[in-house]
Amino acid sequence: MARRYDCSDATDRKTGLREAAAAVRRGELVVLPTDTVYGIGADAFSREAVGDLLQAKGRGRGMPSPVLVGSPNTLHGLVTDFSEQAWELVDAFWPGALTLVANHQPSLTWDLGETRGTVAVRMPLHPVAIELLTEFGPMAVSSANLTGHPAPQSCDAAQEMLGDSVSVYLDGGPTPADVPSSIVDVTGKVPVLLRAGAISAEQLREVVPDLEVAN
Repeated sequence: MARRYDCSDATDRKTGLREAAAAVRRGELVVLPTDTVYGIGADAFSREAVGDLLQAKGRGRGMPSPVLVGSPNTLHGLVTDFSEQAWELVDAFWPGALTLVANHQPSLTWDLGETRGTVAVRMPLHPVAIELLTEFGPMAVSSANLTGHPAPQSCDAAQEMLGDSVSVYLDGGPTPADVPSSIVDVTGKVPVLLRAGAISAEQLREVVPDLEVAN
């Protein structure tokens, strides 16, 4: 039976964060608010948990899960060949609605899906999400919806779709916007905007003027 915690209540929030971190450590799924939409999260380093996440969404391995982190410093253990331009984007837009696709460290044993040696990583601008990520560590997090359905802006909407496939729901109230994060590929010499979202190409070019836009 799924448990739900009201993060507007200090006591419930503290308990919910503790229970959510414990659930993720057990290989279970949790739902958490972010600065874009609600996400469904799992231990990024558990093949079984990530598989359960994809199954709960009805998503195949061809659409791998992004990873959320609680601090830019976490990147040092996750990615390699991270350019100066990539760090400038982190400095300018994290925490926030910018996802960076980078080469992951070859020593990592995770299985997020068909990633071809890369990872899509982001630090969300939401206190509940950051507290959970700080408590647990990097998590595989995807929008908390069934594939083909709208991404949820409320805990109610997420729970209606995902039900008891999730152990813990953290209710942080309505999310600020349903606009997804912008996605920039930083694996090459020039950053490439793969998906325009909350951060426009114009805003990104103020930091990295040679940004290209994918066709």
